Amino acid sequence: MNSPSAPSSIQWRSCHFDQLSLRELSRIFMARQLVFSVEQNCAYLDADGHDEVCWHVAAWSPEHRVPLAYARVLPPGEKYAEASIGRVVTTSAGRGLGLGRELVRRAVEVARQQYPGHGIRISAQSYLEGFYGSFGFAIQGERYMEDGIPHTEMLLAAA
Repeated sequence: MNSPSAPSSIQWRSCHFDQLSLRELSRIFMARQLVFSVEQNCAYLDADGHDEVCWHVAAWSPEHRVPLAYARVLPPGEKYAEASIGRVVTTSAGRGLGLGRELVRRAVEVARQQYPGHGIRISAQSYLEGFYGSFGFAIQGERYMEDGIPHTEMLLAAA
């Protein structure tokens, strides 16, 4: 985990939307646009109106303007009957450091703490089925296209 390009310090923060500063929110949106719109060349409505009811999980480093990793946790009934994790990103500066795995672990933990007794449903990019499967997520149904990228619905059963 200690590589020459690794940030000297990483601070994880999990909070509800109302606890984010305007600067944090701006930088979260920037990170999501960098990965989803620029890197993946995908045009879609990122600011979809769900952020305000979500818990936000991010890895911050003072050496980087945008979070190194980020995900949001949606409450049950917002997108699916279950809680949901979405907008999962690891920015270029955070890749190769194990932050994606730690991010999903923390997002699952937040979902379990905030919405006990609920499963967690995700819309995963299909090439990440094995990654999410390692956390216990199981494939639900057929693959489908979302924003021009193959996706798979996956479910982590209630604890």
